[in-house]
Amino acid sequence: MQGMVTGLAQNVTQKILSSHIVSGELAPGQEIGIRCDQTLTQDATGTMVYLQFEAIGVPRVKTGLSVSYIDHNTLQAGFENADDHRFLASVAAKYGIRLSRPGNGICHQVHLERFAVPGQVVLGSDSHTPTAGGLGMLGIGAGGLDVAVALAGAPYYLKAPKVVGVRLVGRLRPWVAAKDVILEVLRRLRVKGGVGKVFEYFGDGVATLSVPERATITNMGAELGATSSVFPSDEQTRAFLAAQGREADWIPLAADPGAVYDETVVVNLDELVPLVAKPHSPDNVVPVAEAAGTPVQQVVIGSCTNSSYKDMATVAAILKGRRIAPTVSLVVAPGSRQVLKQMIAAGVLETLVDAGARILEVACGPCNGIGQAPASGAVSVRTVNRNYRGRSGTLDAQVYLASPEVAAAAALTGVLTDPRDLGPYPAVDLPAAVLVDDSMILLPPADGSAVEIVRGPNIKPFPATAPLPEDLSGRVMIKLGDNISTDDIMPAGAHLLSLRSNIPAMARYIFSRVDPEFDRRLEQQPGPWFVLAGENYGQGSSREHAVMAPLSRGLKGVIAKSFARIHRNNLINFGILPLALADPEDYTRISEGDELELKGSRSALSSDGPVVLVNRTKGLEIEARCELSPRERAILLAGGLLNYVREQDN
Repeated sequence: MQGMVTGLAQNVTQKILSSHIVSGELAPGQEIGIRCDQTLTQDATGTMVYLQFEAIGVPRVKTGLSVSYIDHNTLQAGFENADDHRFLASVAAKYGIRLSRPGNGICHQVHLERFAVPGQVVLGSDSHTPTAGGLGMLGIGAGGLDVAVALAGAPYYLKAPKVVGVRLVGRLRPWVAAKDVILEVLRRLRVKGGVGKVFEYFGDGVATLSVPERATITNMGAELGATSSVFPSDEQTRAFLAAQGREADWIPLAADPGAVYDETVVVNLDELVPLVAKPHSPDNVVPVAEAAGTPVQQVVIGSCTNSSYKDMATVAAILKGRRIAPTVSLVVAPGSRQVLKQMIAAGVLETLVDAGARILEVACGPCNGIGQAPASGAVSVRTVNRNYRGRSGTLDAQVYLASPEVAAAAALTGVLTDPRDLGPYPAVDLPAAVLVDDSMILLPPADGSAVEIVRGPNIKPFPATAPLPEDLSGRVMIKLGDNISTDDIMPAGAHLLSLRSNIPAMARYIFSRVDPEFDRRLEQQPGPWFVLAGENYGQGSSREHAVMAPLSRGLKGVIAKSFARIHRNNLINFGILPLALADPEDYTRISEGDELELKGSRSALSSDGPVVLVNRTKGLEIEARCELSPRERAILLAGGLLNYVREQDN
């Protein structure tokens, strides 16, 4: 990577990484360890993070700031979620973590408002942690165990990313939104186009975008598979922080003159049109005009991507004095309590209710399948970030991703509509100061040693791991295609999210949306097993449950053409082999049900050479790669990151 040496021109990503690096060389593909200023967790992943942190045995978190958010599992259909919340509250008090209570808002929206700091690094157990990049902070999503180790004061390790410079020129035209910018990038580069990369936005067009607009773009950079996305910190950033009463946190941060990028993408904002991502992938993008006329039964406005006050006020301005179509259910979920209070004060909430909108809780909600599942086969237009099949809670629903402007137009007309057909664009001004109220963020006591952790019956231990054996064998229990998401591996939704603290119960639903008979087949054929998959295996959420649940049922390795970044790291963290086919064509030589053997697995991983898999069923050998840093190799040999950390301490 050019520009990494001190004294040379650096881009924003290089400046942040170089100021936080504690080990390794900042060159693409090299493993580096970086210091984390902050961490964030949310309740769907947080219980496991803190169980793992407890197992490390550190009496107090060692980060500068750590926040535990309760924003996913707020639908309390049973005791499970409420029990998790009590556990999280007691952990936060004991170990020195701030707690954002249920109702305070979605982690990424609240963190942007109250805690994100330009030039710092936040590590989060949620794949959309890069939202903070809209404010000039480097946000990185990771598996929960990585966050637990960071809480204990250890660096976070990653491969030094390439930096893609996205040059923005011009200005968005009326009815074209920030969501259309990231949809355009996804249209060009696809869902695996960002693996191993940070997307850094620069150019004259940057100054025309507010921080909430920038955060929409950095949020959905996760759908590119990117390590992170980041904007410079400029006068727009200062204005946002000043409105939050946090101007003291502002620093100017921009690429040096002459800074270079590993790749450059140019997006002319003047030329963009309203876009939608059609089912069932965020990169299945077309102009909304091409899909115009498609009947719409549901519209969802909210999620960590588009739930800011600007988003809500824009929708209200479009709907003011109008009623939604009688065939449409419109639901709106503000991103934070601050946004909700601002909506009330400005009359935005009243306008939405008058138009026929249903107002949901200030939480993640429908984005993660927590309520508002569409009707069978229905078309749902959503401002969320993912539209994987079944993620909405309805397997055959047709989910379109869109801007708030496109979503509002669909709500009014009952069909997918180019919002430019609605007439003049109602501009919305952001308030110079917002209604700040942090009363639902609980500060931990100075000394939490006397606090007792509250554990309900739904909280079970995470699965233990053992050192890698010398020989490994097992059956290929499932053969999958490209772009298998963590939703495909371990589905979300209201019922399953309530089991996030209970791996044994959750493990009965592995691959249930892909193969409803998978649990029965595992019962009939117990023992070690493998997964075979295509490109970009494990895309999407950071949820390590998509590793822990299969591990608890005997998974020993995943053989794929390629892996998504976070999921690959999670596999290593739990001692599961991520094996990449040396020749992708060998994918056709392995079938579901084949018995595979890896002899001398410990010896094979002790070098950088190929790993030879013997297909005993077909009587052939297949080469795979398990490219590891020395640290990752030691983790796998130890049987996972927690075992490795314990070894280092002894």
